[in-house]
Parts: sequence; structure tokens; C-alpha cells
Amino acid sequence: MWGGVRGGGLFPPVNQRCAKVLLGLLAANLILALQTTAALSGEAVPAGLATERTDLNPKDMARVEKIVRPTTDFSKAEQFERMQGGAGTSEKRINQDAFSQSSANITFEEEGTFKLGNGMFRKLWVSSPSSTQASDGLGPLFNARACQSCHLKDGRGHPPEGGTDATSMFLRLARTAETAEEKAAIADRKVLNFPDPVYGGQFQDLAVPGFKGEGQMVISYQQFPVQLSDAKTALRWPIYSVADLGYGPMDPKTTLSPRVTPPMIGLGLVEQIHPADILANADPDDKDGDGISGKPSIVRDHKSGELTLGRFGWKASAPSIRQQSADAFAGDIGISTPDVPKHWGDCSEAQTACREMPNGVQERLGATEAPDPIMDLVTFYSQNLAVPARRDIDDPQVLRGKQMFYEAGCASCHMPKFVTRRDAPNKAQKFQLIWPYSDFLLHDMGDELGDGQQVGDATGNEWRTPPLWGIGLTKTVNGHTFFLHDGRARNLAEAILWHGGEGQASRDRFAALPAQDRDALVKFLESL
Repeated sequence: MWGGVRGGGLFPPVNQRCAKVLLGLLAANLILALQTTAALSGEAVPAGLATERTDLNPKDMARVEKIVRPTTDFSKAEQFERMQGGAGTSEKRINQDAFSQSSANITFEEEGTFKLGNGMFRKLWVSSPSSTQASDGLGPLFNARACQSCHLKDGRGHPPEGGTDATSMFLRLARTAETAEEKAAIADRKVLNFPDPVYGGQFQDLAVPGFKGEGQMVISYQQFPVQLSDAKTALRWPIYSVADLGYGPMDPKTTLSPRVTPPMIGLGLVEQIHPADILANADPDDKDGDGISGKPSIVRDHKSGELTLGRFGWKASAPSIRQQSADAFAGDIGISTPDVPKHWGDCSEAQTACREMPNGVQERLGATEAPDPIMDLVTFYSQNLAVPARRDIDDPQVLRGKQMFYEAGCASCHMPKFVTRRDAPNKAQKFQLIWPYSDFLLHDMGDELGDGQQVGDATGNEWRTPPLWGIGLTKTVNGHTFFLHDGRARNLAEAILWHGGEGQASRDRFAALPAQDRDALVKFLESL
């Protein structure tokens, strides 16, 4: 638990704009909790998507409601704010390994499991056939040989800059549903979208020996001028294409969606946010008129086939860490798992030679290349990567920046805090006050950030609100400051200035701030 939560009394006064924003957030939570069923387009709410918290007794519910209220006092840090990952927060020395620490509240035995999972996460897969015992099965087409190759130091990927490779960035391939049958399949959540008929759902630039990769991603940039309150600046607008195609032309209707790998920290805590707390903030029809119309991503669980809430990935297309991991094994590395038993990875039906290549199944270990024991270890590791403790929470500039963050309306989507489920299966994630700064909903971010690619409930302009915890340590851990889904933003200020659509009003407020207040807001983000 988060510790001794004590009473708070009346909130101190703040300026009118901030008060309006915060009152709007509180009112929206109360109203939208009653609208959740309608937010699911009139269909029955799946059992896993309860619209009320059934894990809390009335006393606990009152405590939770009180502790997650948005603050209105920016004169000091909030109680427990430093421990943004709850009791599992890592307080170890900040260095390049800051995202690779285990949850501080797991047991000694679980620490051993975490380390074994780390070994599986770093495991380099090789092509088949091989003399190894359970390390073969790579590809035949792939983007990386290990999970760690994409999730560098368990942190944020980057576009290829200054001659660096594109291992931590790739292109998703898909086209829009065209026929009534295809549209029905998406509406019924049987599929997320439709891949390229030849190149599949992911563009893979690497291949096993004797085989040919699919081609190369090409990025060029144009200048995008921006006016601030006191100066002009320019963002860089990326343009994506492919070259050296190895298997003929790509379907002209196929869209290219660039994705950098997101940080791995806090995933197990996100998994244990009660669905009701996420759905309560959904407002797909913007009934409160605030310009924010987040909607949930409803997907099917691979194993059960049941409808559930998507909360992982840039478009919230995965409902669980295990499913996200299985999809990555298949799409990124070409490794089959019990959840996605495709020995050929992302090789399409048109790539017959690819599908006929040898695979790495060891019958004595199971029917897939990464059987359940491997999946269990990788999942546990991913669930228990700790969130680092906040820094400089009492710094006057940080507190000023936090106030600017709230006043600009950023907290409408980047919701500061949740309390995880009381009935979480692992004690380490149970009933924790966490500060992810996300609502885990889909939002229209405007044409400039759009990729034209539908992914389940997410349109081409919609993206899941990414959590902000740990964002200020990107430079320390990964040696760069590239942000957003494709790394186009070269710093945090540029990331804000790219916001459009539902984020346009907040972006405009940020641009209109005096330089010192913009700097303070960025300083606040850097403290997360």
C-alpha cells in the first residue's frame, strides 16, 4: 500500500484558469463514470471491463477517491509524489541502468525469477538449424535478435540518427478495411487491420543467412515553422518511404506507420489499474464539451477470445504484457510462442520460401520456439521493471512547471495518478498509489501526427496517451532526447508543440507562455 494516507481538508485557492481545469477534471470523472456503457457503442460491457471497482470496500473507495484527486496546491510537493511507482519504486542511484532495476517490493525468490527473466530478455536467438539447445528459430525475417536489442536498456528507442541503425525503430504495415466483410471483422475485433499482402504487418530489414531482408526504411525531414510567444522556431516533419524492396512492389494502399520502442518501466502496475478507473475517463462523444474525447481501445484476448481493454502499445492494441510480449516475439524476432504459434514470424502467405525455412522447435521442450517457461520469465521480468523515484520535487521551478502543466490542461489526458487493484495477483502491484501521467485512452492528435493507419478501435489520427513517468531520464538511460511515436521531436518542448487535435488547446497555451514558464513546464517533465 502507499502508506499512511491522512485527511486533507479544504484545498487552498489557485488562479481561476487552473481552478476551472481541475473542477472540470473532477466533474468529468463523476459524469463519465455513468456514461461508460454508452462509450462502448451500446454493446454489452465485457466481464473484464467492469464499470465499477468491485475490489474495494466503501472505506477503501473513499481513501482512493481522496488520494487521486488532482491537486490544487502547487506551493509544495504532494504526499507520496516522489515514489511514483508506489512501494516498488526504485531508489537506486540514477545512471544508465535506471530503467533496469527490479521492483523494490518483490520477494527474494521473485528477485531470482526477475534475473532469469532478464536473461531471457537479453537472449540472442540464432537461425535454424543450429547446434544450440533452444536458442534457434530466429526469423527467417526479423528486426532484432533479442528483446533487449529493441528495448535498449529497457528504455526508449530512437530513429536512425548520425549513422546509427534502426534496430529500435520499425515500420508497421497495414491498409484500411475496404469491403463490408473486412469492416465487420474489425468491428467485431476479430482483426486489428489488414497487412500488406506480400510484406505482412511489419517491415523487416534483416534476415537469416542465405535469405533476403525486405528492404530499408528511408526517412527525410522538412521544416515545420512554429510561432511561440516570444520567438519563432521550426520542428522537423518526417517523411517515410521504403527502398531496396526484396520481394517486389508493396501494395499501393499499404500505409507506413513508424514506431520507436517505448520504455518498459511500470508495465506491471499499468496492468493492474482497474478497468473502471480507465473507462471512467472515456468521453468519445465529448459530452462535457471540453474538447477532449478519449475513448477506450477494446480488443480480444488471444487466448480466451474475450473482449477486454487494450492498454499497451502506441495504439493500445494489447490487453496484457504477455500478449504484447508474444506479439513482439513473432513480429520483431520471428519466434513462436504458445500465444502466437507462428514459427515463421511475420512471413506472409505470399512469402512461401520464408514459411518453408527450418524452425527452432525442440519437441522435448514444447511445441513452440519459446515455450511457456520462457514466456513466463519474460512476462514476469516485464511486469517488475521498477519506476525510478522522482527528483527535485520541491524545486520552485519544478513546482511552477507543474502548475503550468495543470493550467495548460495537460492533466486532462496525462492524468497524474491511480491506485491499483486491491485484488492484483502479485502483492508487489497490489493497492499501490502510482503516478504514470496517462489516462491510457485513445485520443485524436491531429493530422500532423497521424499515420493514416487504423489499428482496431484507433483511427489513423488516434494514439494512446503515453505514460510520462521516467521521461526525464531518457538522456541518462538512452543517450538521446527523441520523443513521440516516431522520435520526430528532438526535445520535450518539441513533443508538446507537435500536439494537435484534442491536444491543440494545451499546445497553444504552452506556446503562448513566457519563455520562463515554458522552461519551468519542461523542468517539471524532466523531474518525472
